Amino acid sequence: MSPIRDWIAGPAGPYLAILAMTAATYLCRAGGVFVMSRVLITPRLERGLRALPGSIVVATVLPLAVQGGPPAALGLIAALAAMAWLRTELAALAAGLAVVSLVRAAGY
Repeated sequence: MSPIRDWIAGPAGPYLAILAMTAATYLCRAGGVFVMSRVLITPRLERGLRALPGSIVVATVLPLAVQGGPPAALGLIAALAAMAWLRTELAALAAGLAVVSLVRAAGY
């Protein structure tokens, strides 16, 4: 093996990986700011951008709820109900986890 490969795979490897991930994260964020500073924000585009976080959450959580079966689906329903009623993320998380835990503890 070459000395550079030994150095990268050796003690410097984790630090180089963290540095590369930091650079990639910064470039993604700076690139988004750079691109969006040159885009005319119309009302239609603004509505789409406002809906984006919710879409990402649904795209992430829904497949997990389907894979998790009835306990996960009931937990998701409980979390949505708690969020609609209490308007706090922590309460919604606690409600969802509690329902999933209780349903699984009941043997389902």
